Amino acid sequence: MQVCAAPPFASNHAMSCDARWRPHDLLRLHRLPPFDGEPAWVRGSFERAPYAVVRRAPAADGFVAVGLRGAERSQRYGTWVHLDDIETAVPPEALAQRSPLAERAALPAFAALVALQRDIAGTLVGFVWGPAGSTGFELATQAPTVTFSSDLDLLIRAPEKLSHHAALQLLNYLQAIAQRASIRVDAQLETPAGGIALAEWAAGKARVMVRHARGPQLIADPWAPAHGDA
Repeated sequence: MQVCAAPPFASNHAMSCDARWRPHDLLRLHRLPPFDGEPAWVRGSFERAPYAVVRRAPAADGFVAVGLRGAERSQRYGTWVHLDDIETAVPPEALAQRSPLAERAALPAFAALVALQRDIAGTLVGFVWGPAGSTGFELATQAPTVTFSSDLDLLIRAPEKLSHHAALQLLNYLQAIAQRASIRVDAQLETPAGGIALAEWAAGKARVMVRHARGPQLIADPWAPAHGDA
């Protein structure tokens, strides 16, 4: 996040992450409480699309950490919302087969997504996955968010360990799709330890960077039980 609000609770109460809401889930909100010092674009953006994305940060009981996005790439704002303000939740996998508005379908990110949707025998079959980032946001809200240069961000659920070889096969498959659409596909594996870049795991590094609510961590095995929940 480029900017983050002060938590609406004492920092020593930020002890948990509610398992009902997972990173990259999009939350439709009844309201967004104002915060001191929030960027000027936040109110207009929320009126245009009353959604926030769950982010990785601890929260006190009754709260969830979220991020808001504006029209510009640099407009990102981290804050917290109360559970009572959540109307619905849309995980990335719920958007995996959703289509954009017809006049937006030719954008490269959507073209790449359509290629994945139509490939019923591709390497991604068998995984639970869905679009995140600007693609997922537009599919959930119908608010124009994707641009001609937007990447296609994918979240791939990986509760069981994925071999480096299988990860490389998956990466090569996604890169071929991306090349045909002339864009970049940025895929993240959601593991028990947190989120890791598919490209990093496929590279067979001794340790990989894991995105966790407590912050980035370098670990050897994101599926090892000792690492706990993200």
